[in-house]
Amino acid sequence: MDLYQIGYSGFDSRPLYNSADASLLLFEAVYKYLKYTTDLIFVKGIYPRLKSIIKAYAEGIDLDNNNIYLDDDNLIVSGTPNTQNTWMDAKYGDYAFTPRNGKAVEINALWYNALKIMQELSMQCDDKEETNTYKEMAEDTKIAFNNKFYNKRRKCLYDVIGDGKIRPNQLFSLSLSHNVIDADSEIAENIINVTEKKLLTDYGLRTLAKGETGYTEIYEGDAFKRDASYHQGPVWPWLLGLYYDALKNMIKAEKSKTKKQELNKKLEKLCKNTEKIFVEAMDRDGVVGSIGEIYDTKTPFSSKGTPAQAWSVAEVFRIILRK
Repeated sequence: MDLYQIGYSGFDSRPLYNSADASLLLFEAVYKYLKYTTDLIFVKGIYPRLKSIIKAYAEGIDLDNNNIYLDDDNLIVSGTPNTQNTWMDAKYGDYAFTPRNGKAVEINALWYNALKIMQELSMQCDDKEETNTYKEMAEDTKIAFNNKFYNKRRKCLYDVIGDGKIRPNQLFSLSLSHNVIDADSEIAENIINVTEKKLLTDYGLRTLAKGETGYTEIYEGDAFKRDASYHQGPVWPWLLGLYYDALKNMIKAEKSKTKKQELNKKLEKLCKNTEKIFVEAMDRDGVVGSIGEIYDTKTPFSSKGTPAQAWSVAEVFRIILRK
């Protein structure tokens, strides 16, 4: 995910801010930092900045055509047909391959998560007058999300409202600290079933399900062709982290002993398989001792893109270490 590009494709040296998700991911990072360290002094220091981020999303911001705002239905809108402001950000010149403009599933899952985190932080940071505001905003967002994002025909979530392509971004609804989809619900079970059937591979998750328009198995060719296929099928290892966290959240929420056992078996299988696959890959692919950015979706699952990718390494090792 490029937060900025410098001197590329005709742009000048001014940074381009093309990310609607990075600021929302910050809330999850801060929340986990506080959980791991109990360093409330640091969090209190940045709390005003977190408030300003929520305000900017709610009131709207259009820097570099990001077109981010909170709609009347309490869901976040972002992007235009010519902008790339989610992590699926491949663009060649002025051509955006996967614009995903409108109400994207992970942006709204992250928005709900951020509001719930702010509900908690406002209490801890002596800003209790805001607590109820964040609580009500989160509740309104959850209602709208559950009403509008579920695709009954395909039994999973829309990637963008109105776009029924099956992509892995729907897992954000189950993998964060605060889930906008209840982890013990039938919808959650359906999301996992579709993910496993359509997207899951040994090396990560496909960025697009096989059979969808534009699906590509092999990442190859010139720069235009590679960018065109970047998020249209190739497998990304870091997405295993979303699947891993979704399973953990479902196990925690599940009341049925039988279903909990089934989920635990899936989780253990994922951990063992991930270790086996990537220990071998680190001796074979790209940079020895590291993990690549993406993989082709069919045998021999060749490593492509950046040969040593930080979020591939981070998520794979988090799964191996059961963190």
